[in-house]
Amino acid sequence: MSKGPRSGLSAVSTALLAMSRHLEVRDVLKTIVASARELLDAEYAALGVPDDHGGFAQFVVDGVSDAQWKAIGPLPRQHGILAAMLHEARPERLADVREDPRFEGWPSAHPDMSDFLGLPIRDGDEIMGALFLANKLRPAEGNPPHSQSPEAEGGCGFTKDDEELLTILAQHAAIALTNARLYERSRELTIAEERSRLAHELHDAVSQKLFSLRLTAQAAAALVDRDPARAKGELQQVATLAAEAADELRAAVVELRPAALDEDGLVATLRTQIQVLDRAHSARVTFDSCGVRALPAAQEEAMLRVAQEALHNALRHSGAARVDVTLERHGPGAVLRVTDDGSGFEPRATRRAGRHLGLVSMRDRTNGVAGTLTVESAPGKGTTIEMEVPGG
Repeated sequence: MSKGPRSGLSAVSTALLAMSRHLEVRDVLKTIVASARELLDAEYAALGVPDDHGGFAQFVVDGVSDAQWKAIGPLPRQHGILAAMLHEARPERLADVREDPRFEGWPSAHPDMSDFLGLPIRDGDEIMGALFLANKLRPAEGNPPHSQSPEAEGGCGFTKDDEELLTILAQHAAIALTNARLYERSRELTIAEERSRLAHELHDAVSQKLFSLRLTAQAAAALVDRDPARAKGELQQVATLAAEAADELRAAVVELRPAALDEDGLVATLRTQIQVLDRAHSARVTFDSCGVRALPAAQEEAMLRVAQEALHNALRHSGAARVDVTLERHGPGAVLRVTDDGSGFEPRATRRAGRHLGLVSMRDRTNGVAGTLTVESAPGKGTTIEMEVPGG
């Protein structure tokens, strides 16, 4: 049961402080939505961040369960009232969103909504996103009513005071989002610089070991006939240097492992990368995951690399209009599936197609983590690449 709308300077201050505590963009978005819903006593709240292709790069909701959200389906595209927030850049306060001429319906699993308040989040001329509130919760019995009644507001439960309060929240949301974006960009640059430095150091270390290895092997070859005892010693040194070089290479793999995997895990890393690809390409690229647990680091990296290779093939070579990526739990392990509706190919022509499409590399990565790789394709029938790993 609602506790009634929070009001006053203390409530606003609490909401603004909550936004300023977070540095990750996703966390800031969630805090803005939760704060807006609680502050204005709405049943539902959402915040959409637009992409450059007629949809939303991110869409965060509050008041909708995970099961409901999954049943609703893919992120909404920019249309109807949502488009108005982003393109007309003015507040919208409606007694019943369903009666607005711009309303275009919603999926069957979508919760029913009536009164509506929305406004853009702006940074100068840039529209950074839009805040939406729906279904104003009426004051419970004994709670003081708003200073303006729904009747005075044309039947809308959200009042002019609510709109002004949300405007203040949106202004501070723009600042919080800008700071979070700057922080993430700074962190990305720092990680990139550190990885570049490590790459150079590891390259130099491995190169020195291999140079010493070659010289020692040459010395051993020269001593085999005239001084077998010394040759044996040199060969033992070759073995030692080879082991050290292998250790250096293993260290390189660990140090240069995708940073996002360590920080966010496989599911979040794939989701982020696929959202970027969906924005960057004309093809629709989707991602869905179900019940996946954390996997051993080597398996997660192998799955990420195979997914990247398969996505590259689908988006660059197949002419696909749609690419769907799923990651599902399978016992202690997981199954990755990348399916496209592109031109396809003949899998039996493995020598030519395998090298061209990176299938050899994908099989090597899969075999390296004791997994299995299946490729299904036919000319004109699209392609499905499935990778299964055992878990740990």
